[in-house]
Amino acid sequence: MTKINYTNVAIYKHEDQNFVANQHMVVDTETGKIVEVGNGSSTNQVVDEVSDMHGRYVMPGIMNAHTHIASIPTYWWNDGKEQRHSDSREFNTMFAVRNMADAIDHGITYIRNVGAAFDIDIEIKEMQQKGWIRGPKVMTSGKAFSITGGHGSGGGYEVDGVDEVRKGVRQAMKNGVDNIKMMVTGGVLKNGETPDDIQFTPEEARTAVEEAHHKGKTAAAHAQGNAGVKEAVEAGFDTIEHAFDIDDETIAMMKEHGTYVVPTMNAMYAIYKYGKDTVPDWAREKVIVNIKKHFASITKAVQAGIPIATGTDAGTPYNGFGNESAYEMELYVEKAGMTPAQAIDSATINCARAMHIDDQYGQIIPGNFADFISMEENPIDDISVIQRDKDVYQNGTRVHAQTVAEAVKQSRVTGKVNAVI
Repeated sequence: MTKINYTNVAIYKHEDQNFVANQHMVVDTETGKIVEVGNGSSTNQVVDEVSDMHGRYVMPGIMNAHTHIASIPTYWWNDGKEQRHSDSREFNTMFAVRNMADAIDHGITYIRNVGAAFDIDIEIKEMQQKGWIRGPKVMTSGKAFSITGGHGSGGGYEVDGVDEVRKGVRQAMKNGVDNIKMMVTGGVLKNGETPDDIQFTPEEARTAVEEAHHKGKTAAAHAQGNAGVKEAVEAGFDTIEHAFDIDDETIAMMKEHGTYVVPTMNAMYAIYKYGKDTVPDWAREKVIVNIKKHFASITKAVQAGIPIATGTDAGTPYNGFGNESAYEMELYVEKAGMTPAQAIDSATINCARAMHIDDQYGQIIPGNFADFISMEENPIDDISVIQRDKDVYQNGTRVHAQTVAEAVKQSRVTGKVNAVI
């Protein structure tokens, strides 16, 4: 057992909506948990090491509640069909391992995967837990649920009717998933459908949620158009993914049900900005029709106090596992009216609450896992600094060190070079 006292650190505290300077944090690397947080540097704990953080800004590791770990972020199109998933389990597994490494190196310490061909995320989670691969901790969903021929049907369960939904969800839980993902509406990246298409009936949606909740699992709904979002909220899904079209009635329903929204704003924005020459016209047209509506809806949700949990839809075009999660937070500030502190909350405590793991993640407090990132500059002053290179810690141990070059670059602003110990 090794206890480390990290001293001279500015820790982000949700209740203060700010970083509090001159703090210390004691972590136990055997349990991977924080055992003490306090003012100054002194502690009553018997520690093995003391690490001076030189006033760096520390916040919980970034959590991303909407990823597709086995998908290929920079993929190709063939005859107008997306090739984000290969027919080969081995091919998808290779990309999953690479995506996991990219994620942890960019400060993403926990992901919820909401759809993986071949249930690859279940095995990826086990490999990460055993230390065989580097990467964030994983909440799994396995294959997502679609109607026959519906959104995401290529790599998911195709089910029709209440009985097939019930059996399918039970099978997914038997396979070991932590969360159930259901495609309630159509979407952008499948031709022949729109975000306004409702694909599951209210009865089918309720059945999926009931089965998941009966076993203590969470449930996430891909729901984009207004009617589909309302159906998903009424069915009791814990999170609504995307939510392109939210009105006042939807807001009231979300408040009544305690629903979280996972916006995935960068998924639309990346296609809008970079996909002109590569993404088929039928997909870009749906983005152009919906993007302003989407951003306005998330702004409305923020203003109404609906809890937002960061998610990027990582694995979609030009939307990978690097700094896109931190950029998603910047979009919340610039396009949805959040404060920087609210954006940090969306990627930490809100994600943890949405995934029902806030007793162990999402805050720098005793009893939580010591998964955190360390930066030279204050994200409250400029949310974009989270996108810069940073030190990343998992279970109290540093797993990615800020490069010397980046430290020197930032020293021109901060006047100090202390990132690389």
